[in-house]
Order: sequence, then C-alpha cells, then structure tokens
Amino acid sequence: MTQPRLGLPNLGFGVGLRTVHLPHIAEHGAGVDWFEIISENFIDHHGYARHALDGLRQAVPIVMHGVSLSIGSCDPLNRGYLEQLRRLAEELRPAWLSDHLCWTGVAAVNSHDLLPLPLTEESYRHVRDRLNQVQDFLGRPLVLENPSSYLQFSHSTIPEWAFLSRLAQECGCGLLLDVNNVYVSGYNHGFDPAHYIRQLPAEHIVQIHLAGPSDCGDCLIDTHDHPVPEPVWQLYLQAQRHCGGVSTLLEWDADIPPYPDLLSELGKARRLLDEQAPETLPGGKESHESACLA
Repeated sequence: MTQPRLGLPNLGFGVGLRTVHLPHIAEHGAGVDWFEIISENFIDHHGYARHALDGLRQAVPIVMHGVSLSIGSCDPLNRGYLEQLRRLAEELRPAWLSDHLCWTGVAAVNSHDLLPLPLTEESYRHVRDRLNQVQDFLGRPLVLENPSSYLQFSHSTIPEWAFLSRLAQECGCGLLLDVNNVYVSGYNHGFDPAHYIRQLPAEHIVQIHLAGPSDCGDCLIDTHDHPVPEPVWQLYLQAQRHCGGVSTLLEWDADIPPYPDLLSELGKARRLLDEQAPETLPGGKESHESACLA
C-alpha cells in the first residue's frame, strides 16, 4: 500500500457499505479492499450494522463520508455534530473523513440535499475560514467532494474546479474527485468535464467516486442507481492518469443490486486500470495489484 499525497494511502478498490449487503459479507467476506460508510448512519448507532462494522474494520480499511457538514451554509458550524463526528472517528479510526462542497440547510432547517453555492470571492473566504475551523477541530485534513448540480448562480465568478483547487492549496485539504458528478454537472451546464479534471491539483486528490446517473433527457440526475456509463469510465481513466493512481469507490444507493453484481461492476474499474500500460497510467497495474495484496 503506497503513501502518496497528504500522507494518505491508495486503498485500492472499494464500495459503499450498505446494510442490505451485510448478511452476504458476513458469509462470504468483504471481497473488496475497503469500505466507505455514510458517517451519519453510524453516529450514536449501536445496533446490528454498527456491530458488523466493528468486525469489518478489523479486516479492511474504513473511510467516513459525511453529508451533513454544510460547509457552505451561513448558519454557524454545528459544534454538536462536529463533536459526534470526531468521536465516531476516534472509535472507527478511518483512513480519512470526507464531505461535500455544498450547503444542506439554513436557519437550523436541514434540506437533506447537497445544494450548490454561489462561487464568488465572498463565498470562497467564507468556506475557507469554516474549513480551517473544521480541520482544526477534527485534528486532521478534511477531504472535500465536488457535488453534482442542476442550477448555477448567475453571479458566480469562479469556476468550481478553481474554487476547489484554491481551497486544497490554501487549506491543505484533500479532494474527493467524483467523476460521475463532473459528468452530470458538465452535461447539465454545458462545460467540458475533461477540462475540469485536468485543472484540479493532482497532489491533493486522494479518492475517486464512480456511480451511474439517471438520464432525464434534458438533464442528468445523480441517482446512484445505474451501472457506470461509458463516458464516466472514460473520465475515470483520465482522472487516474492525472492523479497517478488513487483509491476508487463505487457508489450505489438506490435499486441496490445483489452484492456479487456490485462487485462485478467494481471489477470493471480494476480491469480498466490493469489494461493500461504503466507508462500511460502512473501507478497502474503493478501498483494497484500491490495495493490489493497489502
């Protein structure tokens, strides 16, 4: 297992851990290099899923992925939530913690959605200061994901990739590059997703997300309920070339298939990277095989 950017490892190939798959995993084993959990599902959770997770984390690495940080909200940071997040991280010892460049609510009302920000100098300073506070409180770098979006603010002045790049370079945070989200947003807003990926600082990208969206004709919706489409696979290869080989995570959150089918879809990512010559994909087949054996 190699130790690239930010001192964080390339974990190999993983899936989002979902309760429906726990019986199969208990009987047949993980079948993956690592799991990503939704942090909020395990805060103050002491039931069957938490018991299963405590056993799994002894065998494979765990990453915590949050959806409630609301880093872009104008509400004060939720210290109670941050304390719960830090406590859970102390218990689970994840490889890293991640959340999204978004806001989820205001005036103490949670929308339960990942809402887009106006990308301006004012909002940049606001998010930067809050991100520094969060990282200081957690005692570790946070990993920020690019969200999918369906509208943009007319007064935005900073491209999203530039906003994220500045945060990473100024605050020292990591980046979670969701190539499906780049594809969805690029389709919806008419920008080139390949250009977006090329502009991100490779040394800060520690993880990649893969998923399948729903095609609604005039827009794509980030539903995580389909196989990964071919354009996203092509962007994935570009992203891995750009990064030099980082952790891959397959998300599937609705119409969840049987676990062997999920592993089959993840296996496409392994095969795609194994087919690339080392000189065209730094950290290609050899390094990924090493990561899987570690």
